[in-house]
Amino acid sequence: MRWGTAAVVAAAAAGTGVAAFLLVGRKVSDRVVQPGTAEPPPAVKVVELGPGRVALTATADTLRRGHYALEWGERGHAVVGEVLGSGHGRVTRRLERAESGTLAVGTEVRLTPRVLVGDPRTSLGLDFAETAVAGELGAFPAWRTPGIRGTWAVLIHGAAADRSQALPVLPLLHTLRMPSLTITYRGDAGAPASPDGLGHFGETEWQDVDAAIRAALDHGAGRVVLCGWSMGATIALSTAARSAWRERIAGLVLDSPVLDWSESVRRAAAHAGASPMLAELGALSAQGRTGVDLAGFARIGSGADLPAPALLLQSPDDPISPWAAAQRLADERPDLVSLHAVPHAQHAALWNADPARYTEALRRFLVPLL
Repeated sequence: MRWGTAAVVAAAAAGTGVAAFLLVGRKVSDRVVQPGTAEPPPAVKVVELGPGRVALTATADTLRRGHYALEWGERGHAVVGEVLGSGHGRVTRRLERAESGTLAVGTEVRLTPRVLVGDPRTSLGLDFAETAVAGELGAFPAWRTPGIRGTWAVLIHGAAADRSQALPVLPLLHTLRMPSLTITYRGDAGAPASPDGLGHFGETEWQDVDAAIRAALDHGAGRVVLCGWSMGATIALSTAARSAWRERIAGLVLDSPVLDWSESVRRAAAHAGASPMLAELGALSAQGRTGVDLAGFARIGSGADLPAPALLLQSPDDPISPWAAAQRLADERPDLVSLHAVPHAQHAALWNADPARYTEALRRFLVPLL
């Protein structure tokens, strides 16, 4: 249900006046405070198929450069690469592989960043162990990949994503022989729930990452690098500011971090179809429901408490996390923050836009920290 429809339904149910506005605000905020929820990308149609190519309805997303997945039905999954041509309302892309399901002309598909799915072994052929991190709320599932380095990577997915978001960086970590923990946190499938059932934008989730740091140190890590995507990057910043082991943090990799909470929440609501008024109402409701500390969030976003170098990867065209906030962080902490722009990329899909350049930027940052 798009936000405009949701608002009409909520207002009709509540009548007019303050109660209606409160209910509408709550409905809009559900998408940002409920863990694991996100508005799915719009569906497009397969209009032609040929050897090594697929033609899709032309949209801004299907025309976007890079590597993406086509998903349909319950299990349909294929991967597309470069744009081969466009015109007359269609775009033809290279069909790199069709992994499951039957792709046919007329199939409605969704273009997503999930090029890699499954676990490190099924998607990449990498050895790993399914383990768990002991946190204050219980056991949090994690993937552990081996390596010989004393510096470990702790990988933190974003909101409305799961551990598979970290899969694209695992081949580089394997090449660098760098151990990793790809973790879950409260509210994830298979992990303990937050006591109130809501996400708290890093203000409580950081404790689960802190537990992962402790687990890495207990298993032989000398230092750790925190790598996060979207809200996971924000959680990494919160952890770095508050952790009892912050002096053992060697660096941070921040992919599309949420640095301006209010603006990102408004943008997320608008991206899902809310009007500016409803987006503002949703942001106010989300703040009230979660008790987010805006002053504390702003301090973390300013980099005031950064304990180590940070690679900040951001798209100037990001519809959720404003470029201005990333630029401000880099300007305020030039001693520690390196800003790497990935033009024309979507939020938290920077690797998809340019895998080789993204991987090389990450390699250059990590090698001196090993």
